[in-house]
Amino acid sequence: MPARLLYQFDSYMREFDAVVTRVVGDRVFLDQTCFHPRPSGGLDADRGWLVVGGRRVGVVDVVLEGGDVAHVVEDSSVFEPGVGVHGVLDWGRRYAMMRMHTAGHVLAAVLYGRYGARITGCFVSADRSRFDFEIGVDDWRGAVRGAVEEANRVLSRCLEVRVYWLPREEAMRIPGIVKLADRLPPSVDRLRIVEIPGVDVQADGGPHVRNTCEVGRIELLRLESKGRRRKRLYYRVVGGGN
Repeated sequence: MPARLLYQFDSYMREFDAVVTRVVGDRVFLDQTCFHPRPSGGLDADRGWLVVGGRRVGVVDVVLEGGDVAHVVEDSSVFEPGVGVHGVLDWGRRYAMMRMHTAGHVLAAVLYGRYGARITGCFVSADRSRFDFEIGVDDWRGAVRGAVEEANRVLSRCLEVRVYWLPREEAMRIPGIVKLADRLPPSVDRLRIVEIPGVDVQADGGPHVRNTCEVGRIELLRLESKGRRRKRLYYRVVGGGN
């Protein structure tokens, strides 16, 4: 059975207990985890430690592998199936990505609402993030800058970020539930929904902050044209925190 994804139920969980299910090379698989793997949802991987037998072993990468979560560790020799471990996140890294992720949702909602722009790719990391949009306006640079200004006004309103689950058929009837171009959510019975009331609602499996005031402000770093309609922006978040 694949690991239970604890971060989908509590994005603020920093530590957890689990049991090793298998070890393959430098990859450790667990029955449950709060480590977010790449490239799920365009987010980078968490980092941290697995504590086993009093020894603290670094988790240097976390990847999706065969439908399960592989924790790439510095030394896998201390792990074996059935052994209990205690996981500890690098919380500073995780929280930075949560703020980036929520910021991206708000910005995507503004661009979608104004121009029908859909996301064609993204990569959310702890220090800066990248979003690609399909947007068909002549002054696309001005459009993105204006959207960033509006997104920052939204973030400053201290809106709740709600996370809940809906049956797939019900969720797919919500307008704008999918903002990824040419991509649908996985074929599962229930979808995890992230909603910022009055601003955005999306099917999404990644960690987020609880309130938009935690994000701070979006700072636009660079804009690039990747084709007639595909445009790329780089951003980071400043301020914020809880």
